[in-house]
Amino acid sequence: MDAISVKNLVKRYGALSALDHIEFQVSPGECFGSLGPNGAGKTTLIRILTGLIEPTEGEALVAGHDVLKRPDEVRRAIGVVSQAMTTDLDLSGYENLDIYGKYYQVPEKERKKRIADLLNRVGLTARADDLVATYSGGMRRRLEIARGLIHQPKILFLDEPTIGLDPQSRRVVWDLLKEFRQNETLTVFLTTHYMDEADFLCDRIAIIDAGKILVMDTPENLKKKIPGSDILKIELDAGSDVAAGPIEAFSFVHKIVQEKQDGGAALLHIYVDQGAQAIPILIEAFQKQGLKIKSISLKQQTLEDVFIHYTGRSIRLEEGQKVNYFVGAGVPRRWGS
Repeated sequence: MDAISVKNLVKRYGALSALDHIEFQVSPGECFGSLGPNGAGKTTLIRILTGLIEPTEGEALVAGHDVLKRPDEVRRAIGVVSQAMTTDLDLSGYENLDIYGKYYQVPEKERKKRIADLLNRVGLTARADDLVATYSGGMRRRLEIARGLIHQPKILFLDEPTIGLDPQSRRVVWDLLKEFRQNETLTVFLTTHYMDEADFLCDRIAIIDAGKILVMDTPENLKKKIPGSDILKIELDAGSDVAAGPIEAFSFVHKIVQEKQDGGAALLHIYVDQGAQAIPILIEAFQKQGLKIKSISLKQQTLEDVFIHYTGRSIRLEEGQKVNYFVGAGVPRRWGS
């Protein structure tokens, strides 16, 4: 039985489609990532799967239970870590976990043992009796992960779990999640707009944009699907008008994606073989067009390039508004509010 099964899922707000006929399955023990920019529909999807809102159409099964027909069974089977930090600042770390354990009716003896183990694993044993108001952002996030696991759920939902954290704290959270997956029978459903996070944590990824799944596969296979082993990023002066034909005529060039930067500068993503050897040839070709190159860089393919390949633009890395998971983000600005 699939841990999560989604078929023809649709969510509309009036005439606007937050989710447009989404379909996928998640196997038990898998870490599945929903990757996309802010406003793509990721939080809407996770709120449906956790029973907070109803879909307009379609079916969603979580731990074998229909989210519409058996929401209580779904909630007992899952743990949730939302975008907004929701631990109580006026309680200690221990008290936050204890209250959550009582809510899920974990027996006292088992609850105390579970709390001690979780606090140790998230590195908060020494701060267990301190008020959460004194914790750093990274510490609070680790406590919230522990809280989501207090009742030993089958599936852990993580909605942008490292948003707002510094790079060091993000890495600590990643390593913590890896450890939990190795030591517990746990399925993880992760939403993120961080490419490196999805690449590090996920067994499979669905790239979602404007409510649709564009492509779904393992991170490695997604990168292999892009033609060319390297990507050249070439920034040209503002107002440059590139004739793509002469560039695409080179046998080592597989694809060109052009973006307009602030100020009108053109940024080209050129998918090539043997990028180091291609650079001088392309520089000469641009010079023949009378174009001035401001910068040029060479890199191997990443999930960012996968997103560009399927959407024609970079993922939007702005953090946007940090919303309460229980309220939601509302209708994305790009849909016209």
